[in-house]
Amino acid sequence: MASPERRSPPEVDPASIVPLADGRPVTDLRARRAASARSRRRRALRRSGLLLAIVLLAPVVYSYVTTMVRPSSLPLAVRSLEWLRANHGAWLVDNAERVYYGWNAPAKGGPPLRALPALGVVASPTRPSHRAVYEPPRVAPVIRPALQGEGVWGTTGRVVDGAPPTLVTTFRTDPVYPRIVAYAAWFDHTRTQLALYPGRYEPPGASPRGPMEVPPSQRWRLLATFNAGFTYRDSGGGFAVDGRTAEPLRPGQGTIVVYRDDRVNVLSWRGGPSPGRSVVAATQNLPLIVSRGRPSSSIADGSLWGHTLGNAVRVWRSGAGVDRHGNLIYLAADAQTAASLAGALIHAGAVRAVELDINAEWPSLITYGRGGVGNATKVVPNGLQPANRYLVPDDRDFFAVYRRTTAAALRRVPFG
Repeated sequence: MASPERRSPPEVDPASIVPLADGRPVTDLRARRAASARSRRRRALRRSGLLLAIVLLAPVVYSYVTTMVRPSSLPLAVRSLEWLRANHGAWLVDNAERVYYGWNAPAKGGPPLRALPALGVVASPTRPSHRAVYEPPRVAPVIRPALQGEGVWGTTGRVVDGAPPTLVTTFRTDPVYPRIVAYAAWFDHTRTQLALYPGRYEPPGASPRGPMEVPPSQRWRLLATFNAGFTYRDSGGGFAVDGRTAEPLRPGQGTIVVYRDDRVNVLSWRGGPSPGRSVVAATQNLPLIVSRGRPSSSIADGSLWGHTLGNAVRVWRSGAGVDRHGNLIYLAADAQTAASLAGALIHAGAVRAVELDINAEWPSLITYGRGGVGNATKVVPNGLQPANRYLVPDDRDFFAVYRRTTAAALRRVPFG
């Protein structure tokens, strides 16, 4: 039997060869089709993934963009951080802040200061008052020798009824950190009137919001402005102005209260969700940080003083309290813990006090000397806020200190 004829393999066109990933040629048509199908599936998966990412990120992008284009008194970077904090990113911001402040913690010791920052104060007026005038004693030096003017209360150049209604001073707070300076103000409750204003977005439940700035009609008697407390989301505290409760007051919260007879008090709230008719304004921020002239017994509990930084991280902090005569004291300083802020407030004369806002963006104390709003002075050296803060709409709630007037309508209507 004859052997079968051997056939030579068909010639392969080199252009039809499809290389595999390992470099081997593919000549089989079905293999080429399978490779092409896999390539189409990969492209389809990439398109599907991209579409899914767009669908998932669209609400985030929309939220961010709409927030950034809204009117605001804050720089873009600060607004971005606040947006991130409010949109499930608080943990990220908090951790970043802890790392940042840990790296930039103040060094102990170091060369002493040669002079304190100038506040632009003027000599006390010599025109006598028709009645006895109380002025606070000098803040005793914490570090000796004291620097020139340290702890000495000076005026801002304004006189009401023959005496200065507003006094300011600076002093060093801690021998361990001899370069840290506290900025303090004292307001005579017999010559001043305190008003509380909602900001553009804080507190969220305020209605009506009013001017969101110092009303132009009241600027002729404006003496000072200063920041209020945390956002409502962070503090959970109440807010009420002129008979309207924007956020319910909570028992146990430290509360700044303004009464209709112009008295001011700082106390731990024991009332209901709305203040009575005798109260014209009330705002809350965490528990009292100072009570009965001593730091809070819970000062070591970091969870009480703001979940962001607690009580141990040294940052800019501010607070407000009353002295034993019922006069208001405001104080702000860099590199403070909750405990050191309480100590500085007590040293300045406070017997009850609350912590206000913290971090470098927020503490503001601005005084208005002779010439009124045309002579605005930043007592607290906040480089992130202008001197005309609160003379234009601001995002956050704030306080304004006015010279007292006998006009009942001006006393009762903070939005006037």
